[in-house]
Amino acid sequence: MTGKQDILLSKKRIDDRVKELAKEISLHYKDKNLVVVGILNGAFIFLSDLVRSMSVEHRIDFIRVSSYGKNTSSSGIIQLTKDVELEVKGQDVLLVEDIVDTGNTLSWLQTHFADKEVASLKICSFINKKERRVADVEVDYYGFDVDKGFLVGYGLDYNEQYRYLPHVSELNLD
Repeated sequence: MTGKQDILLSKKRIDDRVKELAKEISLHYKDKNLVVVGILNGAFIFLSDLVRSMSVEHRIDFIRVSSYGKNTSSSGIIQLTKDVELEVKGQDVLLVEDIVDTGNTLSWLQTHFADKEVASLKICSFINKKERRVADVEVDYYGFDVDKGFLVGYGLDYNEQYRYLPHVSELNLD
C-alpha cells in the first residue's frame, strides 16, 4: 500500500449515521414497492449496512458503471458494465452510491432509469462531495458532506485498495 491516511470519519460515527439514514428512508418508503439499487463496486459495504438497518420491505439489485478507471478523477465517460436484472418499471427505486463527486455518473443514471419508466427515483449517497460537482444532481439522502480530498475506506477505494477499512480516511499520495 502507498500513501498516508488521515482518518476523517470513525467507524462509530459511520455506524450511527447509517442507522439514522435507514430510519429516514424507511419512513419515506413505508407502504411502497422499493427496489434498492447499489452502484458497484464502491457502494456495496454502505448498502449492506444500510439495508440491514431498514425496517421496510425491499428488493436489492446492483448496477455497475465506470468513469474513474485507475485515476483519482473521473474521465467523464460513463460506461455501463452491468445493468439491473430486476424489473424496475413502475417501481420506486433508491440508487445507493458510495460518493457523489462530479455528479456525472448519477446524472447519466437518472436518464438511464427514466428510460426504464420507474415510478420514482431517489439518490442515497454515503458521501456528498461538492468540490468538483459539475452536473446538477440532487442527493436526497446522504451520510456526510465532505468538502475536498481523495477519500478511501468503507467501500471507497484507490485503484481497488483500501475498501476494507472500517473508517474513512483522506489519502495523501505525496
